[in-house]
Amino acid sequence: MFGEACCKVIKTRNGAFPVGTLVKSTSGWRTHFVSPDGKDLQPISFDLESLSPSVTLGVLGMPGMTAYFGLRLCEPKAGEVCVVNAAAGAVGSIVGQLAKIKGLTVIGFAGTDDKCDWLTKELNFDYAFNYKNISITDALKRAAPNGVDVFFDNVGGDFFHEMLTKHMAQYGRVCICGSISNYNDKEKKKYPQLNMDIIMKELTLRGIYITTYIREFGAALAEMVPLVKKGDIKFKETVFDGFNKMPQAMANLVTNLTGQENGQVALETL
Repeated sequence: MFGEACCKVIKTRNGAFPVGTLVKSTSGWRTHFVSPDGKDLQPISFDLESLSPSVTLGVLGMPGMTAYFGLRLCEPKAGEVCVVNAAAGAVGSIVGQLAKIKGLTVIGFAGTDDKCDWLTKELNFDYAFNYKNISITDALKRAAPNGVDVFFDNVGGDFFHEMLTKHMAQYGRVCICGSISNYNDKEKKKYPQLNMDIIMKELTLRGIYITTYIREFGAALAEMVPLVKKGDIKFKETVFDGFNKMPQAMANLVTNLTGQENGQVALETL
C-alpha cells in the first residue's frame, strides 16, 4: 500500500481533472506521477479557503474520517461519558472534540502533562490524565464514578482490558480503532477472557476500518469542514518542508524523536 498524498494537476488529457485541480492519491513518495485514467485520484471536494492543503491528509482526511465514523459507531448521546486514549493524537484529539460538540463529558488519557494541558485548555476536554502519573482506576473514580458509556480505544493491551473489566457502564459501547501498545510485541500477551464482562454489562464492541466508509466521506466532510473553518475543531500539524525530508518525517512519526506527538504530520508533494 502506497502512502496518500495531496497533489496538484500540472498537465492533463482528462477533462475531469483540469490543470490546477487539487486531488488526493495513493501515489506514494514521489515528486511527480502520472495517473493513467484518473481512477486513482480523489478530487478535493470542498473549498480550502484559508486552510492548508495538508488538512486533506489530516483533520479532514483519513484521521478525521476515522474519528467521525468511529465515534458514530458508538452512538454517542448528550449527557454520556466518553473516554478516549492516545487522546492527543491525530484521531483521538478529533474524537474528543466531536464528543464535546455532541454534549458528552470527555475524558482523555495522554502521555505527558503538556499534552493533557492542550486537551483541557485548548480542546475543551473535561478531564485529561497523564497515564504515567495516575492509574486508570484513580482517574475514573474522580471523572467517571458511574462508569463510561463510550470508549474509543487507540491503545489496546492493558488499557483496553482494564476498561472492559472495571470501568464500562451498562450498555456501554466501544470502538476499537488501534492497538498502539501492541504493534511491536514479539509475542502476544495473554489476558483473561472478557466474555462475562461483555455479557453482564451488555456491551457493544465495534472495530473500524476506514475504507469501509469511503462512499460516505462527502457527507461527513459536509459536517466537518465548517467545524474546522470556524475553529470548533482545532488541530496541530508538524510540517517538514521539502521532499527530501520525507524519511526524517517518517522516522519522527514512528519514533517520536522530536517529542511532538500532538496532531498530524503533513507531507506535502505540492
